[in-house]
Amino acid sequence: MSSVRRELLRRQFDLTWSLFEYHLERLEPEDFLWEPPGTHCWTVRQAPGGEWVPDWADVEPEPVPVPTIGWLHWHIGWWWDAAVDHANGRTPRPRTDVTWSGDAQSGVAWLRELREQWLAVLEDLTDADLDATARFPWQDDPTRTVADMSAWVNAELMKNAAEVGQLRLLRAARREE
Repeated sequence: MSSVRRELLRRQFDLTWSLFEYHLERLEPEDFLWEPPGTHCWTVRQAPGGEWVPDWADVEPEPVPVPTIGWLHWHIGWWWDAAVDHANGRTPRPRTDVTWSGDAQSGVAWLRELREQWLAVLEDLTDADLDATARFPWQDDPTRTVADMSAWVNAELMKNAAEVGQLRLLRAARREE
Protein backbone atom coordinates (compact mmCIF):
# COMPACT_ATOMS: atom_id res chain seq x y z
CA MET A 1 0.00 0.00 0.00
CA SER A 2 2.81 2.43 0.75
CA SER A 3 4.08 2.21 -2.80
CA VAL A 4 0.67 3.30 -4.09
CA ARG A 5 0.51 6.28 -1.72
CA ARG A 6 4.15 7.17 -2.32
CA GLU A 7 3.67 6.95 -6.08
CA LEU A 8 0.59 9.17 -5.87
CA LEU A 9 2.47 11.76 -3.81
CA ARG A 10 5.38 11.57 -6.27
CA ARG A 11 3.14 12.01 -9.35
CA GLN A 12 1.40 14.96 -7.69
CA PHE A 13 4.79 16.45 -6.79
CA ASP A 14 6.15 15.94 -10.32
CA LEU A 15 3.11 17.70 -11.81
CA THR A 16 3.45 20.59 -9.36
CA TRP A 17 7.18 20.89 -10.02
CA SER A 18 6.67 20.90 -13.80
CA LEU A 19 4.26 23.83 -13.43
CA PHE A 20 6.80 25.64 -11.24
CA GLU A 21 9.71 24.84 -13.56
CA TYR A 22 7.80 26.45 -16.43
CA HIS A 23 8.10 29.78 -14.60
CA LEU A 24 11.58 29.18 -13.13
CA GLU A 25 12.98 28.75 -16.64
CA ARG A 26 11.49 32.08 -17.75
CA LEU A 27 12.39 34.27 -14.78
CA GLU A 28 14.62 37.26 -15.41
CA PRO A 29 16.85 38.71 -12.68
CA GLU A 30 14.70 41.87 -12.58
CA ASP A 31 11.60 39.80 -11.81
CA PHE A 32 12.75 38.92 -8.30
CA LEU A 33 12.43 42.32 -6.61
CA TRP A 34 9.71 43.79 -8.85
CA GLU A 35 6.78 45.15 -6.86
CA PRO A 36 3.37 45.56 -8.48
CA PRO A 37 2.46 49.27 -8.48
CA GLY A 38 0.05 50.51 -5.86
CA THR A 39 0.39 47.52 -3.55
CA HIS A 40 1.86 46.94 -0.14
CA CYS A 41 4.63 44.36 -0.72
CA TRP A 42 6.83 42.06 1.24
CA THR A 43 10.24 41.56 -0.30
CA VAL A 44 13.78 40.61 0.62
CA ARG A 45 16.14 43.40 1.55
CA GLN A 46 19.88 43.56 1.85
CA ALA A 47 20.88 43.99 5.49
CA PRO A 48 23.96 46.00 6.55
CA GLY A 49 25.96 42.76 6.79
CA GLY A 50 25.18 41.93 3.13
CA GLU A 51 22.70 39.09 3.69
CA TRP A 52 19.25 39.29 2.13
CA VAL A 53 16.50 39.09 4.75
CA PRO A 54 12.75 38.83 4.24
CA ASP A 55 10.09 41.21 5.44
CA TRP A 56 8.21 39.43 8.22
CA ALA A 57 5.57 39.89 10.89
CA ASP A 58 4.78 37.34 13.59
CA VAL A 59 1.10 38.20 13.17
CA GLU A 60 0.02 38.32 9.55
CA PRO A 61 -0.99 41.89 8.70
CA GLU A 62 -4.34 42.86 7.22
CA PRO A 63 -4.38 43.27 4.32
CA VAL A 64 -1.86 40.57 3.57
CA PRO A 65 1.08 42.10 1.69
CA VAL A 66 1.74 41.03 -1.89
CA PRO A 67 5.05 39.15 -1.89
CA THR A 68 7.74 39.69 -4.49
CA ILE A 69 9.21 36.72 -6.34
CA GLY A 70 12.37 37.13 -4.27
CA TRP A 71 10.33 36.90 -1.07
CA LEU A 72 8.48 33.85 -2.40
CA HIS A 73 11.78 32.16 -3.25
CA TRP A 74 12.99 32.76 0.30
CA HIS A 75 9.66 31.53 1.69
CA ILE A 76 9.70 28.33 -0.38
CA GLY A 77 13.29 27.69 0.62
CA TRP A 78 12.51 28.26 4.29
CA TRP A 79 9.50 25.96 4.60
CA TRP A 80 10.90 23.31 2.26
CA ASP A 81 14.23 23.21 4.04
CA ALA A 82 12.30 22.74 7.31
CA ALA A 83 10.17 19.96 5.78
CA VAL A 84 13.28 18.12 4.53
CA ASP A 85 14.89 18.45 7.96
CA HIS A 86 11.79 17.15 9.74
CA ALA A 87 11.46 14.25 7.29
CA ASN A 88 15.09 13.33 7.97
CA GLY A 89 14.72 13.63 11.76
CA ARG A 90 16.80 16.80 12.03
CA THR A 91 15.95 20.02 13.85
CA PRO A 92 15.37 22.74 11.23
CA ARG A 93 17.18 26.04 11.31
CA PRO A 94 15.27 28.97 12.80
CA ARG A 95 13.44 31.11 10.24
CA THR A 96 15.78 34.02 10.97
CA ASP A 97 18.78 31.92 9.94
CA VAL A 98 17.35 31.24 6.47
CA THR A 99 18.25 33.99 4.02
CA TRP A 100 17.93 34.50 0.28
CA SER A 101 21.08 34.59 -1.83
CA GLY A 102 20.25 37.94 -3.47
CA ASP A 103 21.03 36.37 -6.82
CA ALA A 104 18.40 35.02 -9.20
CA GLN A 105 20.48 32.08 -10.45
CA SER A 106 21.56 31.03 -6.97
CA GLY A 107 17.99 31.34 -5.71
CA VAL A 108 16.67 29.08 -8.46
CA ALA A 109 19.55 26.63 -7.92
CA TRP A 110 18.68 26.51 -4.19
CA LEU A 111 15.09 25.49 -4.95
CA ARG A 112 16.22 22.89 -7.48
CA GLU A 113 18.57 21.44 -4.85
CA LEU A 114 15.69 21.30 -2.35
CA ARG A 115 13.69 19.45 -5.01
CA GLU A 116 16.43 16.82 -5.21
CA GLN A 117 16.49 16.50 -1.43
CA TRP A 118 12.70 16.14 -1.34
CA LEU A 119 12.78 13.47 -4.06
CA ALA A 120 15.21 11.51 -1.89
CA VAL A 121 12.77 11.83 1.02
CA LEU A 122 9.88 10.58 -1.11
CA GLU A 123 11.93 7.71 -2.51
CA ASP A 124 12.81 6.42 0.96
CA LEU A 125 9.30 6.55 2.46
CA THR A 126 7.91 3.25 3.69
CA ASP A 127 4.39 2.40 4.78
CA ALA A 128 5.42 2.90 8.40
CA ASP A 129 7.00 6.27 7.55
CA LEU A 130 3.86 7.48 5.79
CA ASP A 131 1.76 6.54 8.82
CA ALA A 132 4.13 8.09 11.37
CA THR A 133 3.17 11.32 13.12
CA ALA A 134 4.46 14.41 11.35
CA ARG A 135 5.97 17.16 13.47
CA PHE A 136 5.74 19.74 10.70
CA PRO A 137 3.88 21.97 9.95
CA TRP A 138 1.28 21.11 12.59
CA GLN A 139 3.35 21.35 15.78
CA ASP A 140 3.13 17.66 16.67
CA ASP A 141 -0.60 17.15 16.07
CA PRO A 142 -0.84 13.36 16.62
CA THR A 143 -3.51 13.03 13.95
CA ARG A 144 -1.21 14.33 11.17
CA THR A 145 1.08 11.91 9.40
CA VAL A 146 4.12 12.08 7.15
CA ALA A 147 1.72 11.36 4.28
CA ASP A 148 -0.18 14.53 5.30
CA MET A 149 3.09 16.50 5.40
CA SER A 150 4.05 15.23 1.95
CA ALA A 151 0.68 16.24 0.54
CA TRP A 152 1.07 19.63 2.26
CA VAL A 153 4.46 20.15 0.56
CA ASN A 154 2.78 19.52 -2.79
CA ALA A 155 -0.06 21.93 -2.03
CA GLU A 156 2.20 24.65 -0.62
CA LEU A 157 4.55 24.39 -3.60
CA MET A 158 1.62 24.57 -6.02
CA LYS A 159 0.30 27.70 -4.29
CA ASN A 160 3.70 29.36 -4.29
CA ALA A 161 4.37 28.35 -7.91
CA ALA A 162 1.09 29.98 -8.94
CA GLU A 163 2.05 33.16 -7.06
CA VAL A 164 5.48 33.27 -8.75
CA GLY A 165 3.88 32.67 -12.14
CA GLN A 166 1.25 35.35 -11.66
CA LEU A 167 3.85 37.93 -10.61
CA ARG A 168 6.07 37.01 -13.57
CA LEU A 169 3.16 37.35 -15.98
CA LEU A 170 2.02 40.65 -14.46
CA ARG A 171 5.50 42.13 -14.78
CA ALA A 172 5.77 40.92 -18.38
CA ALA A 173 2.36 42.47 -19.19
CA ARG A 174 3.43 45.80 -17.62
CA ARG A 175 6.55 45.87 -19.82
CA GLU A 176 4.40 45.45 -22.93
CA GLU A 177 2.17 48.45 -22.12
